[in-house]
Amino acid sequence: MNAPPFQIKTYGPNALLLEWPKKVALDILMDILSFQEYLRKNHLRGDSWEFVPIYHSLTLINRTGSAAIEEMAGKLPEWYKSRPKDDTPKTRRWELPVCYEEPYGLDLEETARKLKITPERLVDLHSGRDYRVYGIGFLPGFLYLGGIPEALKIPRREQPRLRVPRGSVGLAGEQTGVYPQESPGGWHIIGNCPIPLFDAGKEPPCLISPGDQIRFRSVSKGEYKLHKLEGEVGIYNFKKENGNAKDR
Repeated sequence: MNAPPFQIKTYGPNALLLEWPKKVALDILMDILSFQEYLRKNHLRGDSWEFVPIYHSLTLINRTGSAAIEEMAGKLPEWYKSRPKDDTPKTRRWELPVCYEEPYGLDLEETARKLKITPERLVDLHSGRDYRVYGIGFLPGFLYLGGIPEALKIPRREQPRLRVPRGSVGLAGEQTGVYPQESPGGWHIIGNCPIPLFDAGKEPPCLISPGDQIRFRSVSKGEYKLHKLEGEVGIYNFKKENGNAKDR
């Protein structure tokens, strides 16, 4: 039988890193998520294991420190080969409101100028397609979204900010993303999403998962303030016509 497409590396005494070919590709992401669910349901059950999928890798972390990591590494190739090949992971589609107007689009005009397009065109391009969630980190709940238009690809800012506001929507390289909390950052900030996407006090703390799809909906300042209030008091309804989460 053919060898699995990933390499296995030890990642400290209690973790393994599985690395697929190093490229951003939907088929690789779906393969990772499918294998993750197979392991979760069949071999690495319970709360003892943490799974961290992102782009082209999957990290398996044993929380108890009692697993025979090297022995398990030897079993992973066979487990991969024996899993159902038609086990497509279940994902959802989210539509998130974003205000691109001042003062939320901190870098909108500058970014548009660098990209040689108008700010209006930038907003149309950014809000005009679905993005795939390729991973969550470097902050808890930070969404790494792939699939931006070629016209919006731009290097990170030369001078990172010490404080990027919570909810900021940014561009960097081939990615767009949402800052779940205030933090330093070097992405170009083009808008802000008023809906909290991470809450450590809830289970799960992040509503959105790797593999899900995101579409941004441009809203006015008035709509932004209304949605922000709804998010803060916990009554924002994702089932609304604009702002829903659908099984795909």
